[in-house]
Parts: sequence; structure tokens; C-alpha cells
Amino acid sequence: MRLRSLNTTLVAGISALLLVACEREAATDSLPAPPRPVRTITVEKREQLTPLTFSGRIEAEDEASLAFRISGRLQSSDIRLGDRVEAGQLLAQLEAQDQLSAQRQAQAALAAAQGQLTKARNHFERQQTLLAQGWTTRANFEAATQAQQTAQSNVEMAEAQLSSAHDQVSFTELRADAPGKITEKGPVAGEVVQAGQTIARIARQDGRDAVFDVPAQFVRAAPPNLPVSVSLTDDPAVTAKGRIRQIAAQADPITRTFEVKVGLTDPPAAMRLGATVSGRVETGSGPVIDIPATALTRINRQPAVWIVDPSTNVVSARNVDILRFDQADVIISQGLDAGEIIVTAGVQALHSGQKVRVLGAAP
Repeated sequence: MRLRSLNTTLVAGISALLLVACEREAATDSLPAPPRPVRTITVEKREQLTPLTFSGRIEAEDEASLAFRISGRLQSSDIRLGDRVEAGQLLAQLEAQDQLSAQRQAQAALAAAQGQLTKARNHFERQQTLLAQGWTTRANFEAATQAQQTAQSNVEMAEAQLSSAHDQVSFTELRADAPGKITEKGPVAGEVVQAGQTIARIARQDGRDAVFDVPAQFVRAAPPNLPVSVSLTDDPAVTAKGRIRQIAAQADPITRTFEVKVGLTDPPAAMRLGATVSGRVETGSGPVIDIPATALTRINRQPAVWIVDPSTNVVSARNVDILRFDQADVIISQGLDAGEIIVTAGVQALHSGQKVRVLGAAP
């Protein structure tokens, strides 16, 4: 009997202890969970810059084609590609026998006209004296006056013809109009050339352009005076800065591209004429929302983010559409608005309706 009473007492004690433990556990479960610490950012819109790269070449900013003004047989040509020339330097010469002959004829005609003018002037002066003394008639005096005026006109015409002959002789010489470098060579000595036919092309030393052939989409989107970074294709370390200064008004009929000239600022000496270069520009495509890649999670098998209600610090999930992403950033096309707060660290341990505490904020 005494043993049975002891067992009963032990059972009652264990039951009481279990009851107390259950009550404590129930009280613990009824306490709210502490806010989950997270990191957040406020969503902002920014201008999206899209990098574009084109291949081109270096050309002179000011380049001119030189040609004779008259036709003839090329007597000499001292032009070599790459030669540096000075202003006024003789580049090529035509055979000038016909022009020199015409010049001599014009000189002779002028001398004859001047002789006739001297004779007519002397006759006019005599008639003027005789008319004053009453020894000649008014008709003779007027005839002498007319003869002097005609002789004067003949002299002026002969002088104009001689000047034209001098010009024709000078046109047989082709000289550089400015310092620069020969970039193109035309006919050689002995060939017959026509007026206006290119004999040489000179790149003047005023500046350098990077020239690119770009599609029409870029021409429509590019703002005026757009900055461009230019580098040598075979040595990207050689770079220069420039800005678009000219866009062709018409597309190339074969490639359907537009020629764009970029004026370079202090280009290095290594960027020689004809060198192949790469041009890089960044064009804006409108404001976008970008967020850190760590803010992205997956809910309902779709990309999503956690939105924080600033008044309650409670999170809710929202699916978003992704425009583009990389390892660091994600470009959002739809689903977020500027000013909203999203979680960027701790997204994997959250659930809808959970209260959070922003790290760095007061608990």
C-alpha cells in the first residue's frame, strides 16, 4: 500500500511539471517574432546610357583636291605620297609652249597699241594748238580727239589680253595653297590631263577627323555635338577625345550608311592619316529603373522583389519584368515606381506580411 501511494505521488508530480512546461511554451509561442534585419534602397529612375562602338579611319579635317585650271600635257610631277609640302610649293607643271607664245603675242600687241597711242596723242596736241591759233578746223581737232581715245582703248584692251596671257602661263603650274601632306597622287608626267582633273590631294595641317560610317538609327538618336572616345584599333592605349561635327545629309547609295566626322582634340602623333580607329559613344534611351541583383528573388516562378511599407515596416512581394541584367545590376521595365523601398539584403528569409528592421535605423 505504501509503494502504491508513492507511485501515485510521483505521477502527479510529473504531470504537474509537464503542465507547467506546456504553459510556458504556449506563452512563448504567443509572443510576436522580432523584426527581421534587412538592408533596403529607395527606387530611383535614371537616364540609361547605351554604349555603341564603330570602326572608322583618321582623315584630315581639311582636305583639298588640287587640279589644273586648263588642259594640257603634264611635263613634270614632283608628287609622292606622304610628302609634306609648304604653301606655294610647285607640285606639277604642264607644257607651256602655247601659253608662252600667246603671252609674247600679247606683249607685242601691247607695244604696238602703246606706239599708236603715242602717235595719236602727239597729233591731238598739235591740233589743239593749231585750233587755238586759228590754223585748223574744228573737224580736224575732233578727229584727232577721237583717234586718241581709240588708241587709249586699244592700249587698255592689249593690257587686259596680256594679263590674261600671264594668267594662262601661271595656270600651267600647280602649287600647294597651304602646308600639308600628300594623301593622293594623280597622273604622271607625259599624260594629257583635263581641266579640273585631280592631280594631287592634300591633307592640310589644321586638324584631324575620325570618320565613321554609321547606320541611320544612330543618326536619328545622336544629339548634336555628341562626345566620342576614339582609340587606335591595333593599340587601344592610344586614345583621343572628340565631338561629332558633321553628319552626311545623304546615305551612301550602296551601304545605306551615313558618314559621320568626329573632330579630334589634340590627337596623338600615333593617329596618323589613314589609321584604323574605334569610336565609342554612349547614347541615352530614356529613364530606367535599375536595382542591385541581390534584391531579386523568385516568387510564383517569376522574378520578384520585396516591397517595404515605410509606415509599418512590413514587406510584401511583387513580381517585376526584367529588361536587362548582369552580375551586379538589374534593369526593371515594369513593376516598380520611383520612391518605393525594396529589400536588397536578406530577401531569401522573408515572407509576406513579415515585419522588418532596416539596418542602421533605430530598433
